[in-house]
Amino acid sequence: MSSSGAIGIIPARFASTRFPGKPLAMISGKTMIQRVYEQAAKARSLGCVAVATDDRRIFDHVTGFGGRALMTSPLHQSGTDRCQEAVKILRESGMMDPGSGIVINIQGDEPFLDPGQIDRVASLFDRHEVNIATLACRIHCSEDLENPNIVKVVFDKNFKVLVFSRAVIPYQRNVASGNWLDRHPYYKHIGLYGFRLTALQQITALVASPLEMAESLEQLRWLENGWNIYIGITDTESVAIDTPEDLSKLSNTQGPDDHPYVI
Repeated sequence: MSSSGAIGIIPARFASTRFPGKPLAMISGKTMIQRVYEQAAKARSLGCVAVATDDRRIFDHVTGFGGRALMTSPLHQSGTDRCQEAVKILRESGMMDPGSGIVINIQGDEPFLDPGQIDRVASLFDRHEVNIATLACRIHCSEDLENPNIVKVVFDKNFKVLVFSRAVIPYQRNVASGNWLDRHPYYKHIGLYGFRLTALQQITALVASPLEMAESLEQLRWLENGWNIYIGITDTESVAIDTPEDLSKLSNTQGPDDHPYVI
């Protein structure tokens, strides 16, 4: 990695309702968190990658394979809050380049992360008006469109987000739902975020908002408080491991080192 560039933070908790200890789950000889870290380290736009955790087991494991780990509070409600504390630690300890102004929040449960997606998010900050950036990819099947666990995003012609929702938006009046994908493009949100440091500091001071609580989507808090979010389009589907069953399915379909983004 270069000595300057964006800061990549991977929030990683040990506690998880659906998959306790998920960051340390083994995938063909490597833990999930090691695979995420190694993929993130390949991104050309990052000058630093660090795991932000609240658990000594994860901290010791990351430092054990040669990665950078930071101990953060166990009280954080979101990965965004954990990223903010991690940046504060890096700045106060002198481990962060003073010229770094962009933070990328990298999901810790995507072991086959495409490093190019990190670079795509970072590139959106070439536009001076961008303070928060994320990604989306087009939805091609009705099952994904109707799945409330897949967050949909609508944006304007300048790629500025209008709304995120678990519901299907827009609703097409007088069109059978089975034909919606043929009549209008729909996009799935990819949960990789980039922030300017000043924006990250300010949005983590906001309180939960009504839309956020209704949909359980933190990014709606930022929109409700007047923050603009810009979208980059990607053709790459993200593969998240949310449950032990997800990990089992993965093992039964392909070896992790056969994935196109593991090089």
